[in-house]
Amino acid sequence: MSAQLRDIAGELAKLLWREHTVYRERSGGVVIRGEHVRRWISLAPTGGRDETLIRVGRILDGGTTAPARLEAVVPLSAGTGALAATCRRLLSEAAADVAPSAPGRAASGQSKRAGRPKGTKRAGKAARPKGRGKHTSFGSWVILACVAGVIALYVYTVATRG
Repeated sequence: MSAQLRDIAGELAKLLWREHTVYRERSGGVVIRGEHVRRWISLAPTGGRDETLIRVGRILDGGTTAPARLEAVVPLSAGTGALAATCRRLLSEAAADVAPSAPGRAASGQSKRAGRPKGTKRAGKAARPKGRGKHTSFGSWVILACVAGVIALYVYTVATRG
């Protein structure tokens, strides 16, 4: 089954993308990576005969793969054309799911952080209550006192027995 999947993946990769990399997964499936479109397609055997699980996902910055966004089960007997049509549909649906958060920001290469002025607080971050600075809390002082007490007790016992 894995040799058949590899052959089908090679044909499918040629139909879908000019530039691609095809490799085998440890689980017996085959992955097609399209670095230029930042997408990957996985073909994996299913429990049933003559069926394959097609999963589609994104390739993140640095080349790591994001988890699959969409998946479908397709019979292998449908042919390479039907598999390619299913992959194209899944790829287009996955691309539609990823919409830029602000128009023009993704195209200009700015990150989300760059758009926020320096003095503004992040949404969801609670402000520190008044009167509480970056000083050591009472609980930390208690722990430090206990550690100092244990060390002093050890030094005392060593000094009296010695």
